[in-house]
Amino acid sequence: MKKIIALCTTLLALSWGLSSLTAAETSHKSHEKMAMPAPTAMEHTSPTDTFKHEAVIKHIRAEFKIMSLSSMNMKDPNGATHHVMVNLFNDSTNHPIKDAVGKVKVVGPDEKEQTNTLKNYNGTFAANFTFSKNGKYGVICLVKVNGEKHLFKFWYPYG
Repeated sequence: MKKIIALCTTLLALSWGLSSLTAAETSHKSHEKMAMPAPTAMEHTSPTDTFKHEAVIKHIRAEFKIMSLSSMNMKDPNGATHHVMVNLFNDSTNHPIKDAVGKVKVVGPDEKEQTNTLKNYNGTFAANFTFSKNGKYGVICLVKVNGEKHLFKFWYPYG
């Protein structure tokens, strides 16, 4: 009798284990169908050759645009070829940030570095750079908002 009770108990325990294992497997399969959360960065080039990149760091959303000065019918007195612009927003309230300071460093495919201070044009921060060689340019932007530093990095494919 003790053997029968032990056998029944073992079979019952195994059936519970298998049913929970099957349930766990089913719930994991449902994860495969779940959509991934939206990324915190996106980029694309518009038909007007304006490169756009957006990123969120520590509740500050930065919307970057890179375009050639010639496409804007502009010339730089120092010979720069491109305009890097960034608009900053509080990501939770979507309010524009108009009071910030910062710098942008661009590292070319030949590893030459250019650094410029962002100028504030009523909440649009911008600086000019020279992109002369085809390839990936690393863009590093450090901005200070309300005394807190925010660092944004991305690649700009030129050419």
